[in-house]
Amino acid sequence: MKTMKHKIYLSFIMPILLLGCSRISNHKSISVSNPEITTDDILEHIKFLSDDDQEGRYPGSEGSQKTVEYLVDYFKNNNIEPIGSNGYLQPFEFITGVNLGEQNNLESKGSLLEIYWTNYQVGSDYVPLEFSSNANVEANIVFTGYGFSINDSVHWEDYADINIDGKWVMVFRGGPDGDSPHSSFTAHTPLRKKALLAKDNKAAGVLFINQAGDTDDLIPLKYAPNSTSIGIPVLHISRRIANKLTDNKLDVLQKELDKNQAPNSYYIEKSVKASVNLVKKIINVPNVMGKISGTDPNLKKEFIVIGAHFDHLGFGGNESGSLSPDTLAIHNGADDNASGIAGVLELAGKLSANRNILKRSILLMGYNAEEEGLLGSKYFVNNPTVDLSMIVSMINMDMIGRMSDKKITVGGTGTTSEFEMILKEVNQNHGLQLKMSPEGYGPSDHASFYVNDIPVLFFFTGTHTDYHKPSDDWQHINVQGEKKIVDLIYDLTLKLNNLDEKLAFTEAGPKEPTQSRRSFNVTFGVIPSYGSQAEGLEIDGARKDGPAANAGMLKGDVIIEIGGKEIKNIYDYMYRLGELKSGQTVEVKVLRNNKELLLSINL
Repeated sequence: MKTMKHKIYLSFIMPILLLGCSRISNHKSISVSNPEITTDDILEHIKFLSDDDQEGRYPGSEGSQKTVEYLVDYFKNNNIEPIGSNGYLQPFEFITGVNLGEQNNLESKGSLLEIYWTNYQVGSDYVPLEFSSNANVEANIVFTGYGFSINDSVHWEDYADINIDGKWVMVFRGGPDGDSPHSSFTAHTPLRKKALLAKDNKAAGVLFINQAGDTDDLIPLKYAPNSTSIGIPVLHISRRIANKLTDNKLDVLQKELDKNQAPNSYYIEKSVKASVNLVKKIINVPNVMGKISGTDPNLKKEFIVIGAHFDHLGFGGNESGSLSPDTLAIHNGADDNASGIAGVLELAGKLSANRNILKRSILLMGYNAEEEGLLGSKYFVNNPTVDLSMIVSMINMDMIGRMSDKKITVGGTGTTSEFEMILKEVNQNHGLQLKMSPEGYGPSDHASFYVNDIPVLFFFTGTHTDYHKPSDDWQHINVQGEKKIVDLIYDLTLKLNNLDEKLAFTEAGPKEPTQSRRSFNVTFGVIPSYGSQAEGLEIDGARKDGPAANAGMLKGDVIIEIGGKEIKNIYDYMYRLGELKSGQTVEVKVLRNNKELLLSINL
């Protein structure tokens, strides 16, 4: 089956790509009359960035464009040099949604003696799921119950004694225990997992159906991070269609499954013909970046990165990351992360005014799409506009607007042996209570630099009851506290900038989210490249002495098969990893420099 990709570039985004050459904004211009860090300026930045006019700064929105213009204007007005791939901007692709294309069709036919096909209506009778592949498939059907293959505390094999090669499989959603969170079937009910299992057994496509007693609503077609196609068409069909195809046996079939808790798969002597055509909406959104050049003939080739993300959750809603998911309202994100960007701008102004005392150069960065998975910072480290090996350190500010009792958390202090000593020395003039955490990895943009062996520091004043809610407004900002933090970071930057020697990187903790490893019996010890566009799982590195490293896996390798099973993305990888056991040896196929290699990994 041949899959198709389509890209739609939204025209309203294109003007921001011209910002590196001309100013198109109509907001108030930022002056440089006061290069000092002030509470008034910090609050002015935060008020503008978290105003309702910015609509929550969702990537690609009009409010995000206004934010980009604001940052570019400030850099220009403060004589900060452009360092992006397009002036001050570094555009990258961002998927905003998935739509039905023009060619979506579903038909069924009974026995071979029947001449005519029955046609169904997309949207009311059926809908493709977001991880469906685009394809045309005509095949017979096999009913496969709940689509399980379980051999742990429960033994249930819906595919054990039946051949589904080249056929559609009809599968109930969920499991025999309904929605019970304590069910032994819960881990086996995700739709993507069921569809991958069907694919592993050579199914041509999947037809999901609702259980009896549920409302027969179809799953809305909506883009999600796991929307990458799995390689076969996957449809959600109504019970009306399913009953027609099973001769009105759905209720009986489900009662047998739930009572016996055993397979009752069988061949359905009917055919289904379907065409699936999903179109992803892809736009270009930018990081914003500028440079202040150092003065030392040799050290000016090195850089200190000062960054923060400027995006937020837009209007919130289900699957947006909002902690008020049932409320569609502007999420202004004053603390998260207008506060961090305000810090970057104030530091940019003062460092630019005092550039004559800088030995090394300063990179100032506003990252886009952090809330969607650190996409902007990951894009930068994978497509750097400077040599990454020349970055001395990265300072990240994320949510620095709610300081209480002079307390501030500083992460990454173990990523070089000198950070703690330097911070204590600099803090003598500021008197803040620094809660130092050595780990380099964390849920913000510094993680993208840490996995590339760059010393990082992460400044953070903590979560609060307004986090990821519409109530995160500027009125709650402790602007006096934020000024104290930014003043400290300014002195810290000067200290790092004028060191005689480059800081030596030290690995401090895992280079991947710890929660991602607790769900599995084994780990490869690889660092996924989450922003990669490669088909498969590209890795940013392999942990020293870990299973993948011992097998010879290298940064930049793309895992395309595990145990002979195809890997198209990180979700396939996680599913395959969950099938493996400690002590097992598995063959892993990787793509390296466009050549396939087979590695044996001992777990």
